[in-house]
Amino acid sequence: MQLFHTSNRLSATFDDTNLVSAAGLVPALALAVKTGLGELADARMSLPGYFGANAGLKVTALVAGMLAGADSIDDMALLRHGGMKKLFVGTYAPSTLGSFLRSFTFGHVRQLDAVAWRWLVNLAAITPIVAGIDDYALVDIDDTIKEVHGYQKQGSGYGYSGVRGLNALIGIVSTPKAAPIIIGSRLRKGSTGSPRGAGKFVGDVLATVKRLRRTNATGVILLRADSAFYGHAVVAAAHRAGARVSITARMDPAVKRAIATIRADQWTTINYTDAIRDEDTGAWISSAEVAEVTFTAFSSRKKSERIEGRLVVRRIPELNQKAHEGQPTLFDTHRFHAFFTTSDLDTVTADQTHRQHAIIEQINADLKDSALAHLPSGVFTANAAWLVLATIAFNLSRAVGSVAGADLGKARSGTIRRKLINIPARISTSARKITLHLPASWPWETGWTSAFAAACGPPQTATT
Repeated sequence: MQLFHTSNRLSATFDDTNLVSAAGLVPALALAVKTGLGELADARMSLPGYFGANAGLKVTALVAGMLAGADSIDDMALLRHGGMKKLFVGTYAPSTLGSFLRSFTFGHVRQLDAVAWRWLVNLAAITPIVAGIDDYALVDIDDTIKEVHGYQKQGSGYGYSGVRGLNALIGIVSTPKAAPIIIGSRLRKGSTGSPRGAGKFVGDVLATVKRLRRTNATGVILLRADSAFYGHAVVAAAHRAGARVSITARMDPAVKRAIATIRADQWTTINYTDAIRDEDTGAWISSAEVAEVTFTAFSSRKKSERIEGRLVVRRIPELNQKAHEGQPTLFDTHRFHAFFTTSDLDTVTADQTHRQHAIIEQINADLKDSALAHLPSGVFTANAAWLVLATIAFNLSRAVGSVAGADLGKARSGTIRRKLINIPARISTSARKITLHLPASWPWETGWTSAFAAACGPPQTATT
């Protein structure tokens, strides 16, 4: 593709007050209004002073900027271009929104958390973002380090990744029918250990899952996590909430003793990386095998605090570095990967389900490619509020995609932004009616139209 005209016949000027670059914010914010995001912020948040006023409008303004691609406070200036003020109320200046964020205390961040889960319950009632949650819910928790620069960033430090940053603890829920949404977040100082406060966090996210389900729902809730969260506080919190667990176990002496009791005939070959199927027998020829053994977790604690379950173990042969030199090993040695579970799944299915915990890494990457590309303030509580707002923006983009069509229901935020949000439009008015003129032959016109009808049309109830 090349320019149709020569460069000396082209000119450009920024003078049209009826153009907007992100027409997809119209259905997105209409959906936010329909689900009461601004009203909840006004009712639940009590920030003091001048900059704390109109919390609902400022929260929705920050979320709108994030949806359109803003990853810093200065980027919020995109809310004030062209004809945006003809479509939206509360297009605040970046300086005003920055002052609003810096007025947060820890208590105000927790108020924003309360707004986030209440709004999510409203959102789930009219969009299919948690379809099938009554039958089966998969909850994942993990933490990630968001790298920051400079010594003036409050709370920054060196954690397990070896880089200076802040620690974000994230909780998600997904179902066989619905892509993951974020149901909880906490920003912690960079040097924080992964399990710190995880027990309370698990209790909070599982409470949110229950609110997203019908009161008579009886389906299984399965909590998945890696070995950093293998501790009594997390597992006990899950059990108190009625959830099953599937958590990678650290190779402590008790786990090693349990693995040693597994007989050679108990190992089952599984469909694993680079596996091939034997055409004659139908069995998988693979270098990975799984087995299980009954296991009592936290046996050093008093009897009432011990938890019965199973230890599912996957073993992989150790790589012989000198095999190409014609020097085979005298006997096979293996690497063992064990996880503790209280689910009723069979051994192979339990292993497959546990490995799918890696889906939360996609959410971490999505956030860092969107609003969490930066933690924009030097004030810790402002960054904590920014994280919560980023999760709200993520869930809102997921909802917009889900009502736009099945093919966009599981799309990442960048895809939703490119196809449904950042669409240029020209505003025209006639007889007090506003019309958006969008580009002809837009490839995703059908999806955008569906989202617009669902958000701006008559009330609809999503089928779950």
